[in-house]
Amino acid sequence: MQSRFKDHIKLTDLTWDNEKNILNIKKHGLYFEDSVYVLNSDTVTFIDDRVNYGEERYITLGKLEERLVVLIHTNRDEFIRIISMRKANEREQKIYYERLEKTG
Repeated sequence: MQSRFKDHIKLTDLTWDNEKNILNIKKHGLYFEDSVYVLNSDTVTFIDDRVNYGEERYITLGKLEERLVVLIHTNRDEFIRIISMRKANEREQKIYYERLEKTG
């Protein structure tokens, strides 16, 4: 878990599948392009080990404007590859605020 990414993340640090982005916009109303704001907010990140995806995936909880969102991503080469983004549910909001409080 971390409370903030070490470096300022730029849009050019990110990559994603354009078709998946369109599906995410239709389903959740969130654009992968906006994940740069989430990654530069106060974040809580942990490894997504629920399933063996064949790669290490991360779950990041962070803010997009005043909304708390869940960002699923992985590292590919020198890029952060965005897999999905959606609004955080109540359980995820609780985790976010509790962990941020602990890390100060």
